Amino acid sequence: MSKPNPAAPEAPAAPALTQRIFRPRVLIAAAAIALLPVLGPWIIDQLPKLHERAEYQLPFRQIQLEPPVPAALPADFLEQVRHRGQLPEELSLLDDTLPSRLATAFAAHPWVAEVVSVRNVYPALVTVELKYRRPVALVQVPDGFYAIDEQSVLLPPNDFDEEDLQRYIVVTGIATRPRGAAGRAWGDNGVVAAAQLAYFIGLRWKPLGLASITLPQHASPETPIDDQLLELTTTGASRILWGRVPGTRHPGELTAEQKLGRLEKYLAEFGGFDRPQGPYEIDIRHWQEISRKPLSSDEAFRHTATNRTTSPQ
Repeated sequence: MSKPNPAAPEAPAAPALTQRIFRPRVLIAAAAIALLPVLGPWIIDQLPKLHERAEYQLPFRQIQLEPPVPAALPADFLEQVRHRGQLPEELSLLDDTLPSRLATAFAAHPWVAEVVSVRNVYPALVTVELKYRRPVALVQVPDGFYAIDEQSVLLPPNDFDEEDLQRYIVVTGIATRPRGAAGRAWGDNGVVAAAQLAYFIGLRWKPLGLASITLPQHASPETPIDDQLLELTTTGASRILWGRVPGTRHPGELTAEQKLGRLEKYLAEFGGFDRPQGPYEIDIRHWQEISRKPLSSDEAFRHTATNRTTSPQ
């Protein structure tokens, strides 16, 4: 009986790794990866540039402001914000930093008290909600007048002219000058107190026949605001002793509404603060009654109505 022949050895197979590497798909993918550093920038350049498309661009001048710019502000307010903030004339709505950049630019303008919100909405709409500063008085100093808001913040002097002298009550008796540029507080507690009173009186100063809010000669800029004593000067040169700022909680002080009611009552009864034989010093601070006494000619001269012929600074 013959012996079986041993099995013949099989032919060696190509290594599996070699077979995988040299597949066409693998070779094509490897070539593409190798060319990516070269072709990548070219491919990116061929893609649509969305940030350059018109629907994603907005001219700065078309920013929508809420509320609209008040009449007291300069006509080129938006351009001033853009220039001061060093922002481009065309805005990209795809810029993720746009809202924060706009908020910073608007907040830095002296006419802006607060940036409430910045909304970037497609298509091509940016809405900025602001709280504007509102002038309440003109502070008279030796070289002219400076406009302030109710917080005694200095407003841009170049935005006011002689016509504004008839629109706002004047603050007199101030020995200091602004300590900073427009958009900064004056830096005098007397100016702060006068600004708060001017804000309370508002547009009623003209019907009441008032000319100015006056700080007494002995007033100090460092005296606490709640201890500043204010006076009113009328167009007829009478002097009204008002007292402390509206909202004070000083014991024994009448409220601002009570004092205003006394002024209105006096006008209704006499027809004017200098009648019948004024000018007078009128004290409305007492709880029970209004007192008055005639001013001497020298006192009347010192309290003559404010000269409004000098241009604002």
